[in-house]
Amino acid sequence: MTDVNLETLLAEKLIGDSPKMQQLRTIIKFAGRCNSSIMITGPSGSGKEVVAEAIHAISDRGNAANIAVNCGALPEHLIESELFGHEKGSFTGAVNQHVGLFEQADNGTIFLDEIGDMPINMQVKLLRVLETRIVNRVGGNRNIGIDVRVIAATHKHLGESIKAKAFREDLYYRLCVVPIEVPALNERAEDIPALIAHFLKNQSEANPLPVFTEEALAAMQRYEWPGNVRELRNVVERASVFFAGREIFAEDVAILVQSVIAPANQNVETTASAPSDAWAAAQSTQGSPNTVHRENNVRDLNAHMQSEERRIIMNALDRSHGVVSRAARSINIKRTTLIDKMRKHNIDWQVEDHTDYKIAV
Repeated sequence: MTDVNLETLLAEKLIGDSPKMQQLRTIIKFAGRCNSSIMITGPSGSGKEVVAEAIHAISDRGNAANIAVNCGALPEHLIESELFGHEKGSFTGAVNQHVGLFEQADNGTIFLDEIGDMPINMQVKLLRVLETRIVNRVGGNRNIGIDVRVIAATHKHLGESIKAKAFREDLYYRLCVVPIEVPALNERAEDIPALIAHFLKNQSEANPLPVFTEEALAAMQRYEWPGNVRELRNVVERASVFFAGREIFAEDVAILVQSVIAPANQNVETTASAPSDAWAAAQSTQGSPNTVHRENNVRDLNAHMQSEERRIIMNALDRSHGVVSRAARSINIKRTTLIDKMRKHNIDWQVEDHTDYKIAV
């Protein structure tokens, strides 16, 4: 890959030109050229998986498999089978042979998201695989050599987990050969306009796009973004539903983020918890051109309801870290019903042995 192509690819995956993002892209370029294990840290929703995808894409393994697994979403009794595979009949329910995720990622990359949630007994087995580069399927007796680049990520402070005996120190040092920290969104607020433009570009073409005014962008940059880039993406999608084809002003931003945002000329502390009042007021106020009127703003009721249903499902999956059964409970529907709706809305998902281990949108 030429330097020009590399820069283009990173610019497409890692949006923003703030100093922190420039520094992050520089570190990623070095990380992509090596085969060492990488530990990505940063708050939830900051884009750790995007960083892992960028590293894989620019590496020599870019044409091979890139498998992501959420360690926190794997049931403890099945995690070994999911990661390392099992032979037919090795345990109740093992009706077929299963090739584990490490084998599937051979010659490529495996991304272990939320590694801090991995059970301590599995950490021992993972450490052995990292040191020997050999996996043994559950119920098998054959050593299977693998060539896998391991990238791990966590939002936790693993130093505290090590002190609490919840994470093995030797595994930490095995994984953290190249440490990469992803900044929180409020540490690179100057990137917010570029991120909004990026998310708008990827919105459905069914409805006209909203237009964020300069004052709205300024208000967005003053917000703290506790949910980071994931929250910003959801806000842009919400704006596309409720402000389709309309301008968005500063007072509208408070509605979209369900928070009270200080005007530029006031020294008021920004909060993320005052909210629903602004949302309710927006739906009850009459006559303001900058107020959300669902009934006046909807031109196609069916399309609007479908878009709203998809947004609710996406939010539920985000909150449940991709665990389908948990997401279904959070919005009071059956798991099978949620799966049917995910298919209808083209929300990609993966299930192995009835175990939800990854959600990819």
